Amino acid sequence: MAIQYKQKCCVCKKNFVTITSHQRYAVCYDCQKKELKGNIKDPKMKKLFNLPEEYYKENSFLRSIKINYLKFGKLTDKQIAAFKKVVKGIRGKSK
Repeated sequence: MAIQYKQKCCVCKKNFVTITSHQRYAVCYDCQKKELKGNIKDPKMKKLFNLPEEYYKENSFLRSIKINYLKFGKLTDKQIAAFKKVVKGIRGKSK
């Protein structure tokens, strides 16, 4: 398990973001909110990304995967599997 710590956002320099030693840049949800907006036409992907906003606020990996989908229009099977695994873990914590 990686060590988690808080660091100021690299973009706005105001908000603190919880990151691990594996992450290069700390970017807060507020700074990435614009990139998360987009039109998803594929019904499977629309269902996959239809998560509560809280999940995206607390997990930068989920934001990263959604941004990559919006930029490139597709995801690999491994990306989809990892996304589902993280969402399942978050849902397990909240119960």
